[in-house]
Amino acid sequence: MNLENSDKKGTKTILVVEDSKFMSRRIIETLASAGHNIVANAKNGNEAVNLYMEYRPDIVTMDVTMKGKDGISAATDILNIDPEANIIFLTILNDPKIKEQMMNLGARGVVNKKNTQEILNVIENI
Repeated sequence: MNLENSDKKGTKTILVVEDSKFMSRRIIETLASAGHNIVANAKNGNEAVNLYMEYRPDIVTMDVTMKGKDGISAATDILNIDPEANIIFLTILNDPKIKEQMMNLGARGVVNKKNTQEILNVIENI
């Protein structure tokens, strides 16, 4: 995990928020292989908010369902701190109402976490 910012064009600093070790590794590998810098990896919503304040990354990939503070609550807190935060929700939930809630909150995208490559497509448009 690279913990420093980069000046490479197109490279983003990213906070990964994911409670599953397997999915976290998969997401980090996908992002790192595309040249992005992972500044931190949070395992729950409370860690996500604290690490966002510490690192101020370009992008946050946010799991939705986590123990304790869930991803929607954590994203709300982050957006209250920084309304310009770029949050991409990663979920296996396929509920249009939840997706609409995330987009209304200010998400830059909602991606099925099984399709990690799609995350890169969303990042390119940020």
